[in-house]
Amino acid sequence: MAAQNRKRVTRGELARRTGVNIETIRYFETIGVLEAPERTAGGHRIYDRGHVRTLDFLRRARNLGFTPREVRAILALGGPGKADCGEVRTIAQHHLEQVRAKLADLVELERLLAATVTRCSGEAAPECAVIELIEESTAANSAHVSN
Repeated sequence: MAAQNRKRVTRGELARRTGVNIETIRYFETIGVLEAPERTAGGHRIYDRGHVRTLDFLRRARNLGFTPREVRAILALGGPGKADCGEVRTIAQHHLEQVRAKLADLVELERLLAATVTRCSGEAAPECAVIELIEESTAANSAHVSN
């Protein structure tokens, strides 16, 4: 019995072991990505190694930028140790394409900001290249919203 108890942990201990806060654990249970744990006779939740593995997986997937929808899709395939690698690869490939698109956007943003900062005199003047860039961006976003 003692060996079995060491395999089971409380929500607080689960949070400490995985680095995920208690509110997030509750949320994951509520939305169904973390299986509801067994309860003691007193009604306390008791988590097992599977919960620890799934929660570690969720935390790492979030750190890699996978969206909740992508993580849910991987878990629906069976999750860690069970999901078909080919299907998970398809999800990861789509995620990689999104990451690359974001990187391209960031490179363009860096180029635009660097060029604008270079044009800005930095002196007390009524015209400022940085303010003009921001105003142009605001106007462009407004035009996209109204279309």
